[in-house]
Amino acid sequence: MDVSGILAAVNNFVWGPVMLALLVGTGIFLTIRLKFLPWRNLGYALRMVFQRRSQNEGDISPFQSLMTALSATVGTGNIVGVATAMVLGGPGAIVWMWISAAFGLSTKYGESVLAVKYRKTNSVGEQAGGPMYAMRYGIPNKVIGRIMAALFAFFVVCSSFGIGNMTQANSISAALNHSYGIATWLVGGIIAICAVAILIRGIHSIGVVSSIVVPFMAVFYFVTALIVIVVNFDAVPAGVMEMIRMAFSPEAAAGGVGGSIVATWLSAMRWGVARGVFSNEAGLGSAPIAAAAARTDHASRQGYVNMTGTFFDTMIICMLTGLVIASSGMLGTVDPNTGKLVSGAQLTILAFSTVFGEYGKLIVSVALSLFAFSTILGWEYYGEKALEYLVSKRAIIMAYRVLFSLVTFVGATTTMEIVWNFSDTMNGLMAIPNLICLLWLNKDIAQECFQYQKDVVVREKNGEYVDCQQLKAEENPAPSVH
Repeated sequence: MDVSGILAAVNNFVWGPVMLALLVGTGIFLTIRLKFLPWRNLGYALRMVFQRRSQNEGDISPFQSLMTALSATVGTGNIVGVATAMVLGGPGAIVWMWISAAFGLSTKYGESVLAVKYRKTNSVGEQAGGPMYAMRYGIPNKVIGRIMAALFAFFVVCSSFGIGNMTQANSISAALNHSYGIATWLVGGIIAICAVAILIRGIHSIGVVSSIVVPFMAVFYFVTALIVIVVNFDAVPAGVMEMIRMAFSPEAAAGGVGGSIVATWLSAMRWGVARGVFSNEAGLGSAPIAAAAARTDHASRQGYVNMTGTFFDTMIICMLTGLVIASSGMLGTVDPNTGKLVSGAQLTILAFSTVFGEYGKLIVSVALSLFAFSTILGWEYYGEKALEYLVSKRAIIMAYRVLFSLVTFVGATTTMEIVWNFSDTMNGLMAIPNLICLLWLNKDIAQECFQYQKDVVVREKNGEYVDCQQLKAEENPAPSVH
């Protein structure tokens, strides 16, 4: 077996049933441990996203923090990943994406709480946090904590160049080249210039750009997808019923909605959970790095804000893509040139084209480009903070920003399967120390959650304004000087 084959085998194992069970299992455990509060407070969390509050310690606003995290998660998985899951796992894969995302809310909440609770201030006054800091300062066994933190940080740096950089740049260049014949070197050059212009100025620049690009691209995709669903609405009820039926059927063919696709509930679960986790990254430990930069008065408040990223990413955007494909009648289409089922971006383009014709290609190309470019921005920040944990010298951090930007050109102009498999494996390996940390520190998460529920959530749901910093000051007054 050659190197590519070995890496592919390792990658299949890392992203196999054991890992997926661990990811979802951790979400189930935390949901029960937190008495379903992440579910019960989802409406509250959504209101927090758009609420302006007093300035607290941190680098960017809670909204910008969420948009930075969303910029990294909303990517090719929402367009390419959903289509692939529906072909390989049938329409029922969408239901399992939803189920995994529901438990992923608790996972995302927990890891974001720990990120803010254990964050530190670096040499230039910026907040530095994430799972590596929770492992180092939260886990009682300092040796194990430091080893886990170093491994996690290393995996993040490796993943940032692959999953967070080259694969995204390649998706943009491939889509524009395939649809409009634009040279890959030209696309790569534009991506690299835009990336370096934004990334060289750090998290403040990333936060500002993300807070503009992410809402715009989400609204653009939401509106165009909704138009397709409304126009094809006659087929929506049948599509939804087929999703539910095939999500739990021992063995089933997808009938009129899915054409020739045959899938069991096991394959629907496997591909739905895998693509759902790949899309929203709940449990991987990446999004909490952005959460740690937020100006917030309580770790639990930012936990709720960042938790909504899983809701927006999987329960809204991925579901929209699923309904567009299911209602279009294109699922199960066979490519006459290859004799294989149409999948990935090509399937999504066909679905949009049923309403928009030739413009369907433009819509998907624009959405894919915006989604993928925003992922590049978000993942640079993740990689930078992980590298900063390993090597604190500012000169190296600045060099990383420039190198990261230039690597986008390499990703846009070349296809390297070995790099894809290696980076995908690193992405999966991130989850192992992160999930261990979440389970180990579940008591910390629960204490923060229950205390915040009692002191803040109950009162704010009744219309009060609660400043957690003032609350702490009242509970722990400074000693008087005689």
